[in-house]
Amino acid sequence: AVVSTQSGHYGRGAESMKIEGEAAVDQAKLSAEAQNINARAELHRITSARKSELEYLQSTNELEISKKQKMADIESTRFQRMVEELGPLNIAAIATSGKDNQVKMLQALGLKSTLITDGSTPLNLFNTAKGLIGGTISTSDVKIGLAE
Repeated sequence: AVVSTQSGHYGRGAESMKIEGEAAVDQAKLSAEAQNINARAELHRITSARKSELEYLQSTNELEISKKQKMADIESTRFQRMVEELGPLNIAAIATSGKDNQVKMLQALGLKSTLITDGSTPLNLFNTAKGLIGGTISTSDVKIGLAE
């Protein structure tokens, strides 16, 4: 119960302040909920982007593996056919022929680097590596040691 006429004025002010406070609380709740929704949407967007990126990388890797496997199969088949065509006698002749003939035969086969040895002769791998790293070697640089 309000006793004085002035206290009625304070009663309306308190009620107004109460309504303003409740409105501020409701606004803060709605703002927090909006931020929560925005955060969840951003998390969903990032998760979807990462999932798509992962799927892309997996498919790219699978394609690369398939390509490498096919290239290896082709090279293996090519080498196998070449060995079959040459036959064991010709391969033995290449291994025991002079260095000039070896170089010419290997170049004719399209081989870029080859090391043929009888297995008992020591090799100077420093000179061999020079040709592999530095590019091509002239026939005068090729040193193939064979047991006599």
